[in-house]
Amino acid sequence: MRNIFLVAFMLIVSVSFQAQELNCSISVNADKIPGSNKQVFKTLENALNEFVNRKKWTAQNYKIQERIECNMTITITEYSGDAFKGNIQIQASRPVYGSVYLTPVFNFKDDNFAFNYTEYQPLQYSKDNFDSNLESLITYYVYTILGMDADSFELKGGNTYFEIAQNIMVLAQQSGFKGWNQNDGSRTRYTLIDNLLSSTYEDFRNATYVYHRKGMDMMATDTQKGKAFIAEAIQLLKNVYDRRPEAYLLRVFMDSKANEITDVFKDGPSFNTSQVRNNLQKISPLNADNWVKIK
Repeated sequence: MRNIFLVAFMLIVSVSFQAQELNCSISVNADKIPGSNKQVFKTLENALNEFVNRKKWTAQNYKIQERIECNMTITITEYSGDAFKGNIQIQASRPVYGSVYLTPVFNFKDDNFAFNYTEYQPLQYSKDNFDSNLESLITYYVYTILGMDADSFELKGGNTYFEIAQNIMVLAQQSGFKGWNQNDGSRTRYTLIDNLLSSTYEDFRNATYVYHRKGMDMMATDTQKGKAFIAEAIQLLKNVYDRRPEAYLLRVFMDSKANEITDVFKDGPSFNTSQVRNNLQKISPLNADNWVKIK
């Protein structure tokens, strides 16, 4: 009997140290597709959840409680045969030190989401070949999530993951699917990963680290100091704006953080927010309704 319990304990410990990196909920919305038989979409949803959550994507050891919380919402707008078109919304968050609060680290919508899929086809990924746009798309976002999360804990900690995502992009560029090439527009997968790895936007990566590791993780123990570091991160983003006013990464950051930044500065210990507010108004005028709440 003791041996049985010992084996069970060892299995639990093994699982806790070999857990997959992501706790990702993937949903496929096909409400815009006519017809009553939606089984293929449910099969696709199940296959994607298994593909993302059961595969080990890195050499790092994650405990169950350390897995990255994320979700992907796929909306199908066109469907014929094995061809699917639509969009995907990706969101990821991480815990804040000393609290139960989850801070968003990535919020991104991709409108160039098209792929071919036959019901029950196995989903696999090869790092050296382009086999399927669906597999490439999802894997690209897995590594982008991993990179954004790592950047929030360690300065430029996401480099390895961003480089893998870039390699996925390069392999997919001859596929004919939109979003992988420079000429596909300014708000694409190409632009996102190209900018993340460009020295031109180094201050964006610095801001990600300062905002989360020095700012948000400080809030539970020293709110005033945490606010000061978040203000410093916003100044780094302002530096990006000064060099590249139309920088796509600024939009990506604010899509994740606008509401949180407002909440940080509108309450709690007094803090001189005039410079913060001015910077935010320049960086993200689309969120002006948020910034006026900062006193």
